[in-house]
Amino acid sequence: MAASIVTGNSLLALDVGAANTRAALFDVIEGEYRFVACGAAPSTVDAPIRDVSEGARSAIQALQDILKRTMLDVSRSLILPSQPDGSGVDALVVTVSAGPAVKTLVVGLLRDVSLDSARRLTESTYARIVDSMSLGDQRKPEQQIDSILRLRPDMVVIAGGTDGGASRSVQKLLDPIGLASYLLPEEKRPAVLFAGNEKLIEEVRALVGTLASTLHFSSNIRPSLDIEDIPPAESELAQMFVKIRKKQLRGLDILDHWAGGHTLPTAYATGRMVRFLSNVYGSPKGLLSVDLGASSAVIAAGFKSKSVLKAFPQFGQGEGLPGLLQHTTLENILRWSALDLPPDAVLEYLHQKALYPATIPATKEDFAVAQLAAKEALYLAMQLARRDFPKDSAFIKPTLTPLFDPIIAGGAALSDASRPGSSLLLLLDSVQPVGIATVILDQNNLMPLLGAAASVNNILPVQVLESGAFLSVGTIVCPVVAAKHGASILKARVMYENGAEASVDLKYGTIEILPLASGETGRITIQVSRGADIGYGPGRGVKNLSISGGALGVVFDGRGRPLDLPGDPARRRELLQKWNWALGGG
Repeated sequence: MAASIVTGNSLLALDVGAANTRAALFDVIEGEYRFVACGAAPSTVDAPIRDVSEGARSAIQALQDILKRTMLDVSRSLILPSQPDGSGVDALVVTVSAGPAVKTLVVGLLRDVSLDSARRLTESTYARIVDSMSLGDQRKPEQQIDSILRLRPDMVVIAGGTDGGASRSVQKLLDPIGLASYLLPEEKRPAVLFAGNEKLIEEVRALVGTLASTLHFSSNIRPSLDIEDIPPAESELAQMFVKIRKKQLRGLDILDHWAGGHTLPTAYATGRMVRFLSNVYGSPKGLLSVDLGASSAVIAAGFKSKSVLKAFPQFGQGEGLPGLLQHTTLENILRWSALDLPPDAVLEYLHQKALYPATIPATKEDFAVAQLAAKEALYLAMQLARRDFPKDSAFIKPTLTPLFDPIIAGGAALSDASRPGSSLLLLLDSVQPVGIATVILDQNNLMPLLGAAASVNNILPVQVLESGAFLSVGTIVCPVVAAKHGASILKARVMYENGAEASVDLKYGTIEILPLASGETGRITIQVSRGADIGYGPGRGVKNLSISGGALGVVFDGRGRPLDLPGDPARRRELLQKWNWALGGG
């Protein structure tokens, strides 16, 4: 007998973003968990309200209006658990990405060892590294203290000392931190995470314990010189981040209370879901998730040997968007444009979007500029993330993106299901995937919510993923090849379930599509030209490989890797327009 949607074990997930707050309901339908609906409202992190709980209530109200189901009581508090009359929900989880990047001081013994590990750990959350300290630091202790007092970091991440190793050097690094914290007003003292030699825990507690706003410990992220173990520290850092945010964002403590403490940084929740999925797929290729939202660009990748989580607040598409120009130029942004846009149009968009992060493009030109900014931001984020992908990943070339399958794309800039061609072109240009992969749009931005839901119900994410809540764009084939423009680089034939066939002769510099509908599977046979590589070695094709369809079918990207755009502006715009048309764009 089908379980009632109002008597099942329901779960509400709230995502507090920089621009929007979303409320998504998951419930039991016909005996399995399903994504039911989502309500959204502008976030209220900034003036005039400055209380994130108000935006959350508005998002829940929007969800109530969709479902005709009461979730808030007369005092606008969440009804927990669900009641016999069908009102309320049984559980709540919260993810949060809103708020300024957390100013962080990273500390490690050796610059190329523990300090590098501390940097990688810090980049797993919404942080901005404002200073670093190591034994190689040429500054005097008083200069280090002055720097801490001037920068006033919200957080200090300390790594160093192999397990059982020497302790004196670590103590030397801790002294300036303790003295600086002592000199700071109590309410301005940083939170401290120690992820070094576990034998030093009591000494760290004695040196900085009373001088930190909160003191956290995790297992050593560098237990030996040749071993790095970051995931346990990421979990502790996530809890630390939420505590900092509760001080910074009024109303978050209310939401956390409703959730019973089940609040996570959005990026960490996404990383948790990627780790789970990479274990489920068990593919020799990696699994990639990219999320481009108002607060940050988040890259999460799962490999056989490790997982990588990167949050880059400097590439968010919201109020920090003008800061993109600190990492690139207007010319670099405009190189992606199929329209002849003046630089001033891009500059004006960046500043307008910073003022009104929740606005959506109103004209074709606005949409084009939004895509340019998103493409350049995600391109830069991928370049940074690639530094930390494991060396034993499945590569065609170490200088290119590793082989990934599937690739999951989310965030406002990528997940628009009404424009799958534009989303895919943005992904192909910025991520520049190689080989054969399935591309999935997280059209409801569920990845982080499912990652958070797993903390209270580990069956729910599995069943929701299998229910079709994500949009399959289809299969992409991206050969790594260098050739003359127009030269044949690949021949492919798709055999459909009904016995029909379709074929393509891919020319270098073009994008081609063969139809294969969502929910359908087919078999593909590919022959490649000499030197071309789709993941099986140069010149080696594949026979009768099972592939899945999607909104666009099978997309062949014959533009080579790395993508080399023509230097001539007119020729470049002409090609960009052709590629846009090939994927159904205007």
